[in-house]
Amino acid sequence: MIAPSGKTEPLLKHIALTICHTRSMSGLHNGDTAQNRRSPDLVIGEDGRARPPWAASDPLLMEYYDTEWGVPVKTESGVFERLTLEAFQSGLSWSTILRKRPAFRESFANFDPDIVGTFDDDKVALLMTNPKIIRNERKIRATIRNAQAILRLHEENSYLSDVVWSYASTSLPRPFRLSDIPSRTPESTALANDLKKKGFSFIGPTTMFALMEALGIVDTHLVGAFDPLDSVDKFRNVQKPIK
Repeated sequence: MIAPSGKTEPLLKHIALTICHTRSMSGLHNGDTAQNRRSPDLVIGEDGRARPPWAASDPLLMEYYDTEWGVPVKTESGVFERLTLEAFQSGLSWSTILRKRPAFRESFANFDPDIVGTFDDDKVALLMTNPKIIRNERKIRATIRNAQAILRLHEENSYLSDVVWSYASTSLPRPFRLSDIPSRTPESTALANDLKKKGFSFIGPTTMFALMEALGIVDTHLVGAFDPLDSVDKFRNVQKPIK
């Protein structure tokens, strides 16, 4: 995979500024802290960490929430993987997707678009016999088309990660209640429309908002929730483009 020439450092700076600004719009006022104004929708685990209900009981979801969800990702394969898994997740639980993720990575060549873009009908037929993944032919073929769309972007000296991150917004305050979190935003709608024009499939405003949350493009950690980016160097967890 080739990194966007000359774009890495400015893009990382933009990511850091976006994160810092979004963290500052936390809904806390007059000296409040997350500890004394914690969202009542959070669940406190035995480890003392406050998590949303969806990540409060299943150990796999807890680990994902603590270490991955909302941590910025910038590799092409990383963004492609999350784009794909969000599409496959539609109608299913995220825990189902995470349990099948190792098989997805194996079946889709670690989400290398250069390889996935070459998958043919024989490969699709083979994937449809694999019980370890979600055997949805439409989504499998969409994944192949999306890989091919990524390769077309590369031919134009553009990158999926750049396109997705270009829709980062600092206008969404950090939510206090679960009901404060939208299912879509103007940015996620614009991103979905842009990707569709570029040839991507199974792309919608709601799916794109979930992708933006997972990639750390928007911050929807509830006020007072455990957030690894509140306690570590924000650059440390940014996955830089693979050269």
